[in-house]
Amino acid sequence: MRDYSNVPVLILLGPPGAGKGTQAKVLEDQFGLVQLSTGDLLRQAVAAGTPAGKAAKSVMDSGGLVSDEIVINILRDRLADPDCAAGVILDGFPRTIPQAEALSELLASYGSQVHAAISLEVQDDAMVERISGRHTCDGCGEGYHETFKRPVVDGTCDKCGGQKFRRRADDNPETVRRRLVAYHNETAPLIAFYEKSGTLEALDAMGDIAAITEALRQIVRPIVVDVRGVHAASKNSKTAQMEETQ
Repeated sequence: MRDYSNVPVLILLGPPGAGKGTQAKVLEDQFGLVQLSTGDLLRQAVAAGTPAGKAAKSVMDSGGLVSDEIVINILRDRLADPDCAAGVILDGFPRTIPQAEALSELLASYGSQVHAAISLEVQDDAMVERISGRHTCDGCGEGYHETFKRPVVDGTCDKCGGQKFRRRADDNPETVRRRLVAYHNETAPLIAFYEKSGTLEALDAMGDIAAITEALRQIVRPIVVDVRGVHAASKNSKTAQMEETQ
């Protein structure tokens, strides 16, 4: 089994629309980490036809919810891929305390742990405005917002000149508020769980995107340097000692 003691493991917590995907991409590019989202993991495992993927497909085809055990098995398979040796960002998992505990057990079997659970803190009213105002060009997919990013010419896409726009059916104030309530109810215990373990990092995610990105870098950079550097140095030291005794 691969030793992951020098592999950074981060978790991004935050409700839909908080910017987890955007920030995860930045961390991928900046630190060479791999983003692992639950949805992508499931789709990839099903497409690959792995045993865990087949089990997930059977459950989904029957309309059921994929169990924590199956998700953990899919995550175990994915962590074995060479690219994950650089470090991972978990997005959308864990969502519950049992999942968090199962994740801790899985990582411990690899000689690793969660090094930081980063909570993107948002204001609910502002999130409702941010999400419910989103819409995209039906032709090219360019994103717009009723308040924060309007086309230069109303009703005409800046990028392709299209005049048809679409909005996700669930991007309305009522649905967004329900999703936020569900998120807070679901995630509050996780916040306490990682706070107790000393790995929780809270980040204000309501400001300028560039400022949020820089604040996130300041949190992640020393963790990545410490996890990769300290353990690598320790391994090199042990290797040198063994060579000296031979």
